[in-house]
Amino acid sequence: MKPLIVANWKMNPSTLAEAKELFNGVKNLDAVICPPFCYLDSKIRPSGAKFTLGAQNCHWEEKGAYTGEISPKTLKDLRVKYVIVGHSERRIYFQENDEMINKKLKAVLKFGLVPILCVGEKKGEDAKTIVVSQLEKDLSGIEKEDIKKIIIAYEPIWAISTSGGEICSPEYSKKMFNFIRQRFDGKIIYGGSVDSKIINNYLEIGFEGALVGGASIKADEFVKTVKCAENV
Repeated sequence: MKPLIVANWKMNPSTLAEAKELFNGVKNLDAVICPPFCYLDSKIRPSGAKFTLGAQNCHWEEKGAYTGEISPKTLKDLRVKYVIVGHSERRIYFQENDEMINKKLKAVLKFGLVPILCVGEKKGEDAKTIVVSQLEKDLSGIEKEDIKKIIIAYEPIWAISTSGGEICSPEYSKKMFNFIRQRFDGKIIYGGSVDSKIINNYLEIGFEGALVGGASIKADEFVKTVKCAENV
């Protein structure tokens, strides 16, 4: 089975022309592309593209007076398949807590979309304590059959480029992969900063894919990253 490689463009690129160019650069990849909401429009994507669309976030309500938000129903109508939920930047900068994340997961599942749930610790925190707490609270009240549909992205926050960008060693990440595997039967991918040079370090120890940040907004580098992953 091919690894699941997910591109999180975050708040990039800054112009429509750049977005079209980036889409064209990755159009032949068997990967998931999560652009900003404004670039989910089918008119922007190149025809015949192989990639699958994902969203970086969503609200837990189907509709209503929630200025600046987007509903899972809208995402489904835009032919989005995956939704990132609980990314560390949402937890830190927008104060999303586990109760909110739990409601988002339930909404995403309700509309038949696939959630990518991010869990992980900040520098200095006990990783196992944090991850267990997040998993228990985020998955609370979700049926076992639905839990199997969720993808977990282990995201050591201290290894993300915007948080200092330390490299998470294969030894450490393997320990955390095994720890999560004991508590979760579904797909587990790696969510720290990865690129073509190091992605295989994580895939070879068991991770079934990766959530790629900065390297995903450079078309040539993301193509290399995906190709490296496919050759594991």
